[in-house]
Amino acid sequence: MPLPTTDLYRPAYGQYAIGHFNVANMEQILGLFRGATEVQAPFIVALSRAAWGYAGLEMLHHMILAAHERYPEAVFAVHHDHGSEETCYQAIDSGCFTSVMIDASHHPFEENVAVTRRVVARAHERGISVEAELGVLAGQEDHLRVEEREALLTDPDQAAEFVERTGCDSLAVAVGTSHGAYKFAARSGLRLDRLAAIQSRLPGFPLVLHGASAVYPQEVARINAAGGALEPGAQGLDEKHLPEAIRLGVTKVNVGTDGRLLWTRLHREFFRDHPEKFDFTEPGRRYMGEYARLVAHKCRVLGSAGRAGTLSNTEH
Repeated sequence: MPLPTTDLYRPAYGQYAIGHFNVANMEQILGLFRGATEVQAPFIVALSRAAWGYAGLEMLHHMILAAHERYPEAVFAVHHDHGSEETCYQAIDSGCFTSVMIDASHHPFEENVAVTRRVVARAHERGISVEAELGVLAGQEDHLRVEEREALLTDPDQAAEFVERTGCDSLAVAVGTSHGAYKFAARSGLRLDRLAAIQSRLPGFPLVLHGASAVYPQEVARINAAGGALEPGAQGLDEKHLPEAIRLGVTKVNVGTDGRLLWTRLHREFFRDHPEKFDFTEPGRRYMGEYARLVAHKCRVLGSAGRAGTLSNTEH
């Protein structure tokens, strides 16, 4: 069974970060379990509302259980990403999750506090931890779109007040990243100074970095060479900044876009190079292998590779 999410955070804080990987199908789930176990890294399987709508929660849940049977040594948690109040309650009642994220960051501060407190109360009754968000990230995340001008960095003083009043277990902060493939086109990049200020007000408290995909330039170039139309200037988070972010309290790093770009590139290239083929299992099999390598790379960058041995699913 999955570990409580907070059990993954506790030993990680200040030392390494747990990779959070958004998945929506069998290929991603199997690739995730394979890649993380190959490098012996704890990880978080993340299911968003869009993933529920695509595959169905019951299907995703059973695929995760089946993947765990194939990889019994896997050390992981299962997280509902970017939930509304309603879907957080559904996730809590489903018994499928060890943590939920209530995203009420688009509401005024007091309403965000009130919604988050209600979700925390319901979740903690079931032993489920809660991630909340303060500040607004630009970009695209499933059905949500926040324009650049509407993105607001997290205020350190508000962050401390928010955590105290809500009782949340981790906090997603807006420190310059954004969702989607165009993270820093008109921005100054990751604001480590703001992250340091938040940590100073919340020492020892797990912070979460959303919008942390690298958006590798070579992936964008290969997608476009295979018929895609992404803007060549698409860029993501420079991975060299992650160790410093981890030192400043980032304990969970969310990766979604890189997996989608990989899917797009591989399928475009496959059917460009093999127009006579129609068996979807061939590119699917290739994707599982390449996604496993991507996951393994991310875990090494986050410092979580080799850490699974200090944790055990069998104790829960």
